[in-house]
Order: sequence, then C-alpha cells, then structure tokens
Amino acid sequence: MFSLSPKDEKFYDLFIENARTIYETSLLFKNFVEDVSDPDEKLKEIKQMEKISDNQQHNILNELNKTFITPFDREDIYSISKEMDDIVDFIEASASRFVMFNVDVVKDESKKLVDFVVSCCFYIIKLMEEFKNMKNNDKLTEIIIEINKIEEEGDYLFRNAVRELFIDDIPVLDVIKWREIYQYIENTLDACEAVANIIEGVAMKNA
Repeated sequence: MFSLSPKDEKFYDLFIENARTIYETSLLFKNFVEDVSDPDEKLKEIKQMEKISDNQQHNILNELNKTFITPFDREDIYSISKEMDDIVDFIEASASRFVMFNVDVVKDESKKLVDFVVSCCFYIIKLMEEFKNMKNNDKLTEIIIEINKIEEEGDYLFRNAVRELFIDDIPVLDVIKWREIYQYIENTLDACEAVANIIEGVAMKNA
C-alpha cells in the first residue's frame, strides 16, 4: 500500500542507520591499515559491513518505490542513497587493494588519508541527524562545510603523496601499487563530499 504522508520521516531514519554503518566500516578500515596482520580476515569483516550497507540501501529504495509522496524530491533520495553506497564500496575496494598488492608495510600517507575518511564518515552521521531539520539549520551548514574542508585537505595530501612516489627512488611496481591505493581512498573522500553537496542542494531547494 502506498504511503501518502509527506511528513513521513522514515527516509531520514534510514539514512541515519546507513550512516552509522558507514562510520563503523571506516573504523574497521582504520584498524586494517594500522595493523595489516591477518589482512584476509580484516577484509572479510569489511565485506560483511558492505553487505549490511547494501541491505540498508535496498530498504531505502524499496521504501522509495512504495512511497507515493516523499518528503523531498525522489531523485534526491535516490542520489543520496547511491552516494552513501559508494562510500562503503570505495572503502571495501581500498582495503581489497592492500590484500591484492600484498602490502605488509603501510605508508604513513595512506594512514593519514584513512584518518580523513574516518572523520568524514563521522560527520556523515551528524549530517544525517540534522538533515530532517534542514530548514534554516546553521548546524547543517557547518557540518557540510567541515566535510568539504576535510575532503580538500585529503585531496591536498593525495596530490603530495602521489608526487612523492615519482620523486622517491622506488620500484615502478610500488609506484603503480600505491598510486592506485591512494586513488581509491581519495575516491572515498570524494563520495563523502558528494553526499554533503547533495544534502546542501536539497536544503536550499526546501528552504
């Protein structure tokens, strides 16, 4: 049966639930890069969180299909859901590359990038908690600015880290390996920023 209530807050609650899963996944990733012993088991834990996130995404889309009148544009609900899904996907893809490339010593730059990911994912929770009160919400704006700031810092670190790969005298295969790892972690930060930017656009349209 279709829901006709435009005040239904289930989407906000589902976004918060998924944001918490995203943050938990980022913490597992941080633990992964801080200690790469037993990488297969740690990657398995991250993949399990990805499955939980996937189920949460399915729940959001199922509710979207069942709801006739949504609290804001259907396209925006879909876009937020997709970008949130991308965050977890990129975390899993990043961790997978540590295993694929048999990394046993982790570069400090990658640890710092992962710290940025954890910070962004923490603010994604705060973002979703404030989202339902989007009208004239200065706190929501502050959170969006903070996520954008973290992404910019991560982008700066990413560029410098890649530059160092080509300056240092290291094997070509290591350059290729770390360039790809850095890129996937940076993609995770980009996905976090994309969520914040969509939320900002929704807030502006519904101000």
